[in-house]
Amino acid sequence: MAKQLTEDDRQLTADMIKRARSAMAMIADWSQTDLDRLSQAIAWFAGNEATFTRLAHQGVDESGIGDREGRPAKRFKIQMVLRDVLRTPSTGVVEVDETKGLVKYAKPAGVIASLIPMTNPAMTPPVTGVSSANARNAVIFSPHPRTAKTTWDMTEVMRAACRAVGAPEDLFQCVRHPSIPLTQHLMEECDLTLATGGKPMVKAAYSSGRPAYGVGAGNSSIVIDETADLDIAAQNTRISKTSDFGSGCSADGNIIIQKSVYDDMIKALQAEGGYLCSQEEKVLLEAAMWDEKGNRTFPTIACKPQQTAQVAGFKVPEDCKFLMVENQGQIGPNYKFSKEKLTTLMALYHFETFDDALDTVSQIYATGGIGHSCGIYSHNDANIDALARLAPVSRMMVRQPQSKANAGAWTNGMPMTSSLGCGIWGGNITNENVTMKHMMNYTWVSRPIAEDRPSEAELFGEFYGTEVTA
Repeated sequence: MAKQLTEDDRQLTADMIKRARSAMAMIADWSQTDLDRLSQAIAWFAGNEATFTRLAHQGVDESGIGDREGRPAKRFKIQMVLRDVLRTPSTGVVEVDETKGLVKYAKPAGVIASLIPMTNPAMTPPVTGVSSANARNAVIFSPHPRTAKTTWDMTEVMRAACRAVGAPEDLFQCVRHPSIPLTQHLMEECDLTLATGGKPMVKAAYSSGRPAYGVGAGNSSIVIDETADLDIAAQNTRISKTSDFGSGCSADGNIIIQKSVYDDMIKALQAEGGYLCSQEEKVLLEAAMWDEKGNRTFPTIACKPQQTAQVAGFKVPEDCKFLMVENQGQIGPNYKFSKEKLTTLMALYHFETFDDALDTVSQIYATGGIGHSCGIYSHNDANIDALARLAPVSRMMVRQPQSKANAGAWTNGMPMTSSLGCGIWGGNITNENVTMKHMMNYTWVSRPIAEDRPSEAELFGEFYGTEVTA
């Protein structure tokens, strides 16, 4: 029998929100300098190497998925968020347009319900917290049950950071014993929800009756044409596919390669640790990775390729980094490998002309991942432009490892985040990387300006004064 919302759950939610609003009131008049110092403390307490490594390891151990060795490197995302926050005013006047007579004032969004996925229980809270606190909000974290302790422990670290700078620790709270009814009620009572996680979570957030920023599913697809540097493309593809064992929604899932360089690209991927599965092994993989209802099986999610192969019933070399399956012409709802893989496995396709590549991209996103992201390795600006015009995605990386670039990097201008909006395509309200600006209310102040009224001839152009017959 499904768990029901209890009176204790209602009281817990009410108490947490009351404490959150009280904490917000205490920093309502803080200066930008004070708020920046608070964000710096949160980022340091949560993102210093020792603390973050301990909690990143704990999150992998607690959930049973992900790369224990590689996940501590995600602490640099906290640094990138802090960089962006320190460069963005968040209180008082934040924008002035003298020509239009407009002045914009920033104000808090309120109490935020932040839903934390099991894939990032150590990273998502401080990434959200650095921005939220700077905007004078309070956050109540609702963790995934599989990683509730890691999220709780990271919240305690962030509360300590608040105390260190004289801020109220109740700017950050965490649900100790999460449940679906409690999380749904929390979303109904808070002012804003940040839903970073699976489709059911996002759907619940949008159904809460409160404003929400959700994310869409990934199925990142990469086009590689004959002008690409294949060694760099292969290296970046390996980096993206193996990051946290492919758990991220930005991990390269579908590699679409020009036929003239297809064999060389396969060799380059093999040199990076890729294992090209036989057709027999591909059949075994499909049976192991998806259940009879088409859902991904937990033992093969975000794990080493050796584990996936073992579950499927065959072996791969110990130095194998990722699996590859050829999937030419097999795209659509009935072809599992054309969907999101969520592990160290990618599907391979080839094309003759670039129009063929665009057709493959269209078919893949009609199957899954629409709105999220794609990438291209090319030095042909016409091809880059053609993909950008056609692809139904919110972000496209050029010659970059998707999972290291989509959410922001030191070497691109994307705003750093842990939540990637997928726009109307993906059922989301924004195409943007969700950042601090999405956690604020704004008041527009308008002063009168000189009349800005074009003539009717200028407005209507060639149609002005012509006879209308209808």
